Amino acid sequence: MRKSAVPRFLPVEECLPQLRQALADKGVAVLVAPPGSGKTTRVPLALLEEDWLAEKKILMLEPRRIAARLAAGYMSELCHEEVGGTVGYQIRFERRISALTRIEVITEGLLTRRLQHDPELADVGLVIFDEFHERSLDADLALALCLDTFNGLRDNLRLLVMSATMDARPVSRLLGDAPVITGEGRMFPVSVRHIPPLPQYDSSRPDHLAHSTVRAVRQILDRERGDMLVFLPGVGEIKKVADRLTGLQGIVVHVLYGNLSPVRQEKAIQPDPRGRQRIILATTIAETSVTIEGITVVVDCGWKRVPRFHSSTGLSGLDTVRISRASARQRSGRAGRLAPGTSYRLWHKGVDSGLQEYDLPEIRQADLAPLVLELANWGVQDASQLSWLDPPPVPACQSARELLHGLGVLDSQGLLTSLGRSIAGLPLHPRLAAMVFRAGRKNFSVAVDLAALLSERDILHCSESADIERRLECLLRFRQQGRAAVQGMGGRPGPCARVDKVSRQLAALVSKKDLPSGQLLSPGGLLALAYPDRVALRQNRSGRYKLVSGTSGVLERHDPLVTSRWLVVASQNMKRRDGRIFLAGAMSGAEVEALFAKQISSAREVRWDTKSRNVTCRTCTRIGPLLLSERQSQNPDPAAVQSALLAGIRELGLAVLPWTSAARQLQARVHCLQQDDSSNSWPDMSDQALLENLEEWLGPYLENRKSIRSCGSLPLKNILMAMLDYPRQQVLERDAPTHVTVPSGTRVRLEYQLDNPPVLAVRLQEMFGLAETPTICRGNVQVLLHLLSPARRPVQVTQDLSGFWNSSYFEVRKELKGRYPKHHWPEEPWNAEATARVKRKKKK
Repeated sequence: MRKSAVPRFLPVEECLPQLRQALADKGVAVLVAPPGSGKTTRVPLALLEEDWLAEKKILMLEPRRIAARLAAGYMSELCHEEVGGTVGYQIRFERRISALTRIEVITEGLLTRRLQHDPELADVGLVIFDEFHERSLDADLALALCLDTFNGLRDNLRLLVMSATMDARPVSRLLGDAPVITGEGRMFPVSVRHIPPLPQYDSSRPDHLAHSTVRAVRQILDRERGDMLVFLPGVGEIKKVADRLTGLQGIVVHVLYGNLSPVRQEKAIQPDPRGRQRIILATTIAETSVTIEGITVVVDCGWKRVPRFHSSTGLSGLDTVRISRASARQRSGRAGRLAPGTSYRLWHKGVDSGLQEYDLPEIRQADLAPLVLELANWGVQDASQLSWLDPPPVPACQSARELLHGLGVLDSQGLLTSLGRSIAGLPLHPRLAAMVFRAGRKNFSVAVDLAALLSERDILHCSESADIERRLECLLRFRQQGRAAVQGMGGRPGPCARVDKVSRQLAALVSKKDLPSGQLLSPGGLLALAYPDRVALRQNRSGRYKLVSGTSGVLERHDPLVTSRWLVVASQNMKRRDGRIFLAGAMSGAEVEALFAKQISSAREVRWDTKSRNVTCRTCTRIGPLLLSERQSQNPDPAAVQSALLAGIRELGLAVLPWTSAARQLQARVHCLQQDDSSNSWPDMSDQALLENLEEWLGPYLENRKSIRSCGSLPLKNILMAMLDYPRQQVLERDAPTHVTVPSGTRVRLEYQLDNPPVLAVRLQEMFGLAETPTICRGNVQVLLHLLSPARRPVQVTQDLSGFWNSSYFEVRKELKGRYPKHHWPEEPWNAEATARVKRKKKK
């Protein structure tokens, strides 16, 4: 090896003696050093000649492909070598490593695959986890597997975890109280200023965020002359801002994100050859993974986009979330690498206090199917058998196991099937890897194209259709006619080239002779092999579909796919209840029946139909909740009919039953006795109780009834009366009678009310001679008297008849005597004879 020539002193140099000693003594260490201290490029080279390394290799993990390429390139320059000499790198589908390579810079997922093939890492002496604070799922898994190797197979394997912003204490404990070495940075002061968005703008919306960012950048350009790094959540916002900043005099705008070509990434991070002021619009890729010389101004929108798995739907999506304080500090620090700088935060200063300290680890919010597959390949069915910084959530692991079992990747014991062993080494999500193998030789080319399309960015600009076949057509045209041909159909040449490359690389990894012949399937049918839980059936002509998982999705009304009865949904917006379907493939009913024969079931279903208010009986064929076909069925189970009818009554409410005044009065009479009886021995006949207990009191009377109309003849009063045994019926008639005999001899109906005394509406003349108010319930409840005129109009409402005779009666008497002169209005009503006639009867 040629000695490295470090051009200038780097702050991490001061930590190297401690680091060497820690790795020599304990074999594990944690290094926390600020950005720009040199840990990524200086530490691996400095440790290469250590005795404990014993001429073995150093593996350094980087969270992003661009970081791996740049780190390997810079270290190779220090060694005065080409990449692939002493220092090389390997990323997905790209490898620059030779027999001379001692330092391999790789992305995190590649270490897991390497461990699966060589659990001892026989030729590796040190594994370095760089930028570990990003806490990707691959990094957490790789560290757990390395610890398992360190503790069980190779105690001479060294592990080093490095970061600029992470909390080192939990990592140190995980590594068995590893020494924590803290380095100093070489940072210039950075002023932090806030430019909040206008009140009418929601800074989380892509269009509003783009507008606020452009507004802020234009303000800053009036006062700053240094190169500017602008952090945005994703490619969509980057392109919106870039479009609005084009044409600025003396300024060049670059974009920087993960899927950008290496040439354009390299161009974005290099100083402008013409000396123009640069504006670099970047995602989180520029937080830690990339060093961009010349930046003195940072503009931070405060948002980022992260993958989130929604266990309730089985779908993953990208969510826009607030960054953490650690990320905000990291972004601001980018302005102070070479000179004093300024960081502009596009939010109110008060928002700072509400930011969480660190970002949420991906393992706590991601789809864990890839992780569970890797664990099964490692020989672990229970994640708790390994040591984790954050253990994988148990519900998410269970969902992942169920998915992998449904794909045929795991058996019922959680062990790998032959299919699982075949796909374990493919750099694809288990869904897509299973699709490629299950597609068979007849569909192989289309299957790898689909896998590539779904693994990379969409190759169409703002497509009007979610149809995956349109993407396949665009890819085919790109291959046959070149870049210009696809632009006419809304295609993007760059992503097309990327998908084409990935497809060819995937095809090279799979031996077609090992594949079954298979039946010829449409692209939608192939998607169903990857997404069996996302087969969807059209619910109406407006483009609403129901998925076999039970969720719903919607196509845009103008999408040609809305004519398809069956879809398989590959991508969907999960932020709404009926989220928009972004990517899907049509499949035929015949394909559904062929691919899901084992899941299709037929059963007789008795159910309530709200529209017809009737119980229907049909033989239904379903796949999950999706109805394939149905036909009317005869002789349904009487118990099922009764249960369905009761469900309908419960849905519509008690008022749908044929209530009579007598039935309602019975209900109120029993309630009155309930209120008076502290023993609680009377049945509860309130509407709520009756609704809750329909099966007990109403069910026996529904025989041979299937509709609300057929319930019209139900004798509700008799049915309610049957809830009382004979002794209670007698008490009811005695203590809560329907009528009361008044002094005139007339039997007058009592009108019972819930939670109010019963009303006795009677003509005043019929109450002459009675001094006290009538009562019920063994004298405990006074009735409410509505005393009426001869024309049966109320003249007094009272529960105190005696008080009425002694006071108000005389005023009422004057009025009644003038209005009804032929009637008898005595001066002493309590001694007068009651009468139901105009005049009292003359005594013989």
